Amino acid sequence: MNKNVSQKMNIVEIKEKSIELYKILKFVNIVQSGGEAKFVIAEGLVRVNGEIEIKKSKKIISGDIIEFEKEKFQICTQSNL
Repeated sequence: MNKNVSQKMNIVEIKEKSIELYKILKFVNIVQSGGEAKFVIAEGLVRVNGEIEIKKSKKIISGDIIEFEKEKFQICTQSNL
């Protein structure tokens, strides 16, 4: 049995050139509030482009990949779709 099951990539479209990491987590409804988003980031539970990210206001841009728990999101701007 293969334990390396690949995660489904969710595409998240943003209108801005960049957006703060905690806002993305709230926008995609994987946390219930901005406060919860900031907490999980500070605890080192979120990865951006494969690296643990603890900066709540990290600027996320098109092409970035965010991972939290078993969810994976690729950020795209309208012009990149």
